Amino acid sequence: MTKGIVLSLYDYTGEALKPWAEAGYTCYAFDIQHSKENVNTDTFVDSRGSITYRHADLHDLKTLKDLHSEFRLRVLQGATIAFGMAFPVCTDLAVSGAAHFARKEKENPGFQQKAALHAIRAAHLFNKLGVPFFIENPVSVLSTLWRKPDYSFHPYEYGNYIHDDEAEHPRWPEYIAAKDAYPKKTCLWTGNGFTMPWTDPVEPEKGHSRQHLKLGGKSAKTKNIRSATPRGFARAVYEFNSMETA
Repeated sequence: MTKGIVLSLYDYTGEALKPWAEAGYTCYAFDIQHSKENVNTDTFVDSRGSITYRHADLHDLKTLKDLHSEFRLRVLQGATIAFGMAFPVCTDLAVSGAAHFARKEKENPGFQQKAALHAIRAAHLFNKLGVPFFIENPVSVLSTLWRKPDYSFHPYEYGNYIHDDEAEHPRWPEYIAAKDAYPKKTCLWTGNGFTMPWTDPVEPEKGHSRQHLKLGGKSAKTKNIRSATPRGFARAVYEFNSMETA
């Protein structure tokens, strides 16, 4: 029997959901990159929990309304929505891209307000479902277009949540330092009782992160790796926000 449902929006990799799925939660990763035809369910070896990857155009307000209706009905039928998270596209928001803002505004007036609205709507969905949540973005103009972030962190600050025998990243060891030993200031907008986990840092690698050095360009692959949730932080969020530790 599942311990509850966890929702993750704008999530292609599912990295943030893995600790929840491994502990027996039913998890859903929604992203426009997932296949429309074949819903891929990745059930972990222990068979307790799962991650279902579902195609969803989250920039379409109707999609969010449909998700609210679907999961509100599940609650009425007895299910528990345990947690929510969202990783809205940061391309038009991150201050690292400020040099392009003027050109983008000329080509698409109000482009940043539209991008910020996607984050705001994700928070609105979680508020309507009444679940603890976080919205993640790098240092960005969300601070002025929405509100100041509640928290910020660097991946290396949670590196010791990764066990020594799992230090090397299982998917992208050539791009991501062992135990997330890299700096990247990341901001969180939270609500409904979200608990920010205690840090347990490792020493970061010197200089720029491997992602910065090796993952330039605009391909979907590089963007997905750059945006993948740090494993240590994902584990820490689970430990401090799951029903077992609440």
